[in-house]
Amino acid sequence: MLLRWIREVADEPLLIDPAARNLEDRENTWSLSTSDEERGSLSAHEIAAAFEECASILRERVLSLGYDGPVTFYVWHDRQAGQLRCSTTSRPSDELPFGARVELDVPLAAIAEEFLNDESPGLVPWNCLRPGPDDHAAETLAVRVWTADLGKTQ
Repeated sequence: MLLRWIREVADEPLLIDPAARNLEDRENTWSLSTSDEERGSLSAHEIAAAFEECASILRERVLSLGYDGPVTFYVWHDRQAGQLRCSTTSRPSDELPFGARVELDVPLAAIAEEFLNDESPGLVPWNCLRPGPDDHAAETLAVRVWTADLGKTQ
């Protein structure tokens, strides 16, 4: 089911509007998960291939819109929710809407592997939670993200 859902993201309504980026975020962001049973039967390679196929289809859709600005499709593992998430935005990849530091260009298979190896999806151990504002370790935390440029210019 997960692989099918990933591929179906490419056919969902797509909003590209730099003047309404909050609406873009809401309309173009997808949360994907799976059962423990299915999780054990999937490979990171299969998940990466499904997302790459999705990005390719989205690229064609964006180009057919005639939009000539930056468009980024991106994928990350939301550890707190135990989900893979993906979104499409008119922002360039270095301006993604995260409130934390972003580690770009993480291999897609590495993000899929992190998702598949999550021992307790949706549960984060206390020692992995974000440090308080006075804790300098907060500077080292980052959201690991894979990106694909879909627009004509980036």
